[in-house]
Amino acid sequence: MPITPTILQDRFRNRGTAFTLAQRDALGIVGRLPSAVETLDEQAARAYAQLKQQPSDLHKYSYLNGVHNENQVLYYKLLVDHIAELLPVVYDPTVGDAIEQWSADFRDSRAVYLSIDHLDDIETSFSSLGLGTDDIDLIVASDSEEILGIGDWGVNGTDISIGKLAIYTAAAGIDPSRVLAVNLDVGTDNEGLLNSPGYLGNRHARIRGERYDEFIAAYLKTAARLFPKALLHFEDFGPANARRILVDNSAKYRIFNDDMQGTGAIVMAAAFSGLKVTGGRWSEQKVVVFGAGTAGTGMADQIHAAMLRDGATTEVAKSNIYLVDINGLVIDNMKNLPDYQTVYARPSSEVSSWSDGEIDLLTTIEKVKPNILIGTSTDHGAFTEDVVRALAKGVERPILLPLSNPTSRIEVMPDDAVKWSDGRALVAVGIPVPPVDYNGVTYTIGQANNALLYPGLGLGTIVSGAKHVTDNMLLAAAEAVASQVDVSLPGASLLPPVDDLRASSAIVALAVAKAAGEDGVATLPLDNLVQSVQDAMWQPVYTD
Repeated sequence: MPITPTILQDRFRNRGTAFTLAQRDALGIVGRLPSAVETLDEQAARAYAQLKQQPSDLHKYSYLNGVHNENQVLYYKLLVDHIAELLPVVYDPTVGDAIEQWSADFRDSRAVYLSIDHLDDIETSFSSLGLGTDDIDLIVASDSEEILGIGDWGVNGTDISIGKLAIYTAAAGIDPSRVLAVNLDVGTDNEGLLNSPGYLGNRHARIRGERYDEFIAAYLKTAARLFPKALLHFEDFGPANARRILVDNSAKYRIFNDDMQGTGAIVMAAAFSGLKVTGGRWSEQKVVVFGAGTAGTGMADQIHAAMLRDGATTEVAKSNIYLVDINGLVIDNMKNLPDYQTVYARPSSEVSSWSDGEIDLLTTIEKVKPNILIGTSTDHGAFTEDVVRALAKGVERPILLPLSNPTSRIEVMPDDAVKWSDGRALVAVGIPVPPVDYNGVTYTIGQANNALLYPGLGLGTIVSGAKHVTDNMLLAAAEAVASQVDVSLPGASLLPPVDDLRASSAIVALAVAKAAGEDGVATLPLDNLVQSVQDAMWQPVYTD
C-alpha cells in the first residue's frame, strides 16, 4: 500500500526532525521521523558536516540541491551561515558544471518553462501556479544564450535563474516564496545538445529576429500584467539581445539586466573607491574597456551615466570612453559593427593617424592615456607587461580592473599588475585572490562580485516599489558598496569582502530606495526606510 504524501514532502513547510512531538501528532506524521527533536541550528550543523564530506564542488551543488528540495529553511540557513564559502558552489563557477549535465541529471524542477513554439501557453503557464497579482516580487528569466563563460546551453541554463534567486534570498533576504525562475526556451545552437537523446529543450536552432522579439514582448507583457509588483531580472542573454531588450523596455517595465547593469554598477563601485584615492572627477576620466560584449558595454553605459551626473555633456561623456574588442579599437567605419557597440564607436577621422590598420590595445593605451582600464575580454594575459607599464606611464594612479573569470581567462594576475605598475595601480579583479606583497606593502585585492550589489538593488527596488530601475538607483547602489571600504591605507581593497552580504545588501537597499524616491519612481512610503528594509528581509527560521 503506498505511503500517503505528507508535509514532509513540502519543502516550503517541512521541518524534518525539528517538528515537535505535538506537531507530529497534529500533522499525522507520528512515527515518520526519528524520536529526537532538533533545533534548526542542530540540523544545520549536521547538514554542513555532510556537505563538507562531499568530494567535489559539483557534488556539493547536488547535495545542496537535495536539501533545497526537502527543506527550504534549512537550505537557506546553510547559505546564510556560510555565504562566502558557498557562493561559488551554488553559483559561478560550479553552476556552469551543473548546467552542462542538467538534462542528464534532471529530477524535478523549481522553474517555469516558456517555449517560443507555444506563445499562447505563456499566460497558462503562469496561471497554473495559482498566484495572485500581489504574490511575486521578483522573476529571474534567461534564454541561456551566454551562460557565464560556457556559451549557449538552451533549457539546461534553467539553473542559472534558480541560482541567481538563491543568492537574492541568501544575501538580501528576498522571500523565496515570492520569486520565480523562468526559462525562455528559444532553441539552441549547441549541436551537442541538439544531438543528445536526453536533451529536454526545444530541438531546433536558436530562433532570432522578429519571432524572437515577439516572444520576449509577450513574456514581458504577460509577466508584468499578472505580477505587476515584480522586478523582471534578465540573465545571461546574448550581447545583441541583452542591450536591445533593456534599452527598448526599461521605460515600460520594471526590468533589470545584471550582466549589463549589475556588472556595470559593481565596476562603478570599484572606480568610486579608486577616485577617492586619486581625487579625480568622473567627468574628467578617460576609460578604456577591453572586451565590448554585454558586460563591457554595460560598464560603458554606467560610466557614461556617472559622467553625465558629474556635469559632462552627452558628447563629452561618449568621447571619454573607448571600446577595444577582438578587432581592435571600435571605430565607426568597421564592417558589421554590432548595434550595441555603435554608440561608443570612435570616428575614423579621429584615430586614422594612430595606425595603418587595426588599432590594438597597447596603441590605444599609449594614445589615450586612460585613467581607468577595464578587462572583460576573457583573453588570458591580454594585459601584458607593456600594456600595464604604458598605463602606469600615462597617469600616476591608474585604476586597473581585469575582471574576466575564471583564473584561466583573467587579463592579468594582480601580483603582476602591482609589480609592473610599481605598486601604483589600483586593482580589483573578477576572481578571489590572496593579498599581494610588494615593496613592504600588502595589497588587498577586492573581488568585483555582482553579489555585492544586485541582491541589495533588488531589495531596494521591492521596498520602494520602484516603477523602473533608473541610472541614479544603479549609481546609488555602486556608491553604497564603495562606502563599505576605507581606502585611506596603502594597499587597501577597492571593494568589501562577501563575508557579510546581509549587512552589505541592507546598506545597498537603503541607498537604492532613497534614489528611487529622488527619481520619482517610488510607489511605496519611504518615511522609515531603515525599518522597512529590515522588515522586508526574510529570515531562514521556523515560524509557528
